[in-house]
Amino acid sequence: MDVTRQPGDLLGAHVSTQGGVVEAPARGTAIGATAIQVFTKTPNQWREPVVRDADVAAFRAALAGSGIRAVVSHDSYLINLASPDAALQERSVAAFTGELVRCRALAIPWVVSHPGNYIDDRAAGLARNARGYADCLAAVPGEVGVLIEGTAGAGTGLGSRFEELRALRDALPTEARARVGFCLDTAHLHAAGYEVATAVEGVWEQFDREVGLNHLKCLHLNDSKGACGSHLDRHEWIGEGRIGPEAFRRIMRDPRLAAVIKIIETPKGDDPVRHDRRMLRRLRAYARGTRRNGRPAATVTKA
Repeated sequence: MDVTRQPGDLLGAHVSTQGGVVEAPARGTAIGATAIQVFTKTPNQWREPVVRDADVAAFRAALAGSGIRAVVSHDSYLINLASPDAALQERSVAAFTGELVRCRALAIPWVVSHPGNYIDDRAAGLARNARGYADCLAAVPGEVGVLIEGTAGAGTGLGSRFEELRALRDALPTEARARVGFCLDTAHLHAAGYEVATAVEGVWEQFDREVGLNHLKCLHLNDSKGACGSHLDRHEWIGEGRIGPEAFRRIMRDPRLAAVIKIIETPKGDDPVRHDRRMLRRLRAYARGTRRNGRPAATVTKA
């Protein structure tokens, strides 16, 4: 069976937008993706790009002809909506608002966003972060929404615990809350101390109790170089890190997660297309794997 591309799934990778966002759908197609994640601007620069009507039309046309079924954006690494520094707060709000504007124009429905670093006081930082999301969403009405991403728990970063993710959303006004969901990253969950490797179903059950699985719209599927609870955010190829293959096998076969967009952010190595293709083939092999004597099929170590 060809496991390069399965039209019914929502599986793909973060793809480059070098040369313009219009290039992203073709790059997704080249790796066999049915979903992609993109940056709509250079993630480590404040400079805001100009997205012309022609760019929007070209992207929408390229997407329509690509077979890509889902697109999410990821916000800039520089944004810190939880910062106590007024100037950085103002700049972050402007940048995040710009991201929402671009995504609305491009018809990208979700912006994945890391919660910020509170620096001074956790509760005050959470309040600033929630206020920043609310202000940005109010400034950009429409269907584009925010997916708050769970973090690895390093330093003063917010969002490594489910109760804090829930608190961020709950702190928003009702009209903004309706446009906010969540993205979870397997490597971040593992780094934050959740038992992804040994009890992944329990992780989803806990998230459902504390937040609600209906709010989970995207998963970043990444193995991890670090130990569980290490707060080390270093990604590894699927099935080759400290999480291992069984958790990903279970994720790919879990009917509760079938409609959740799944994006890999695994190492690109010296050949991004080849490595992304083999990771997606591996995940699809996990999804279709037959069972022998009631046990999962042998681990796919090289795809």
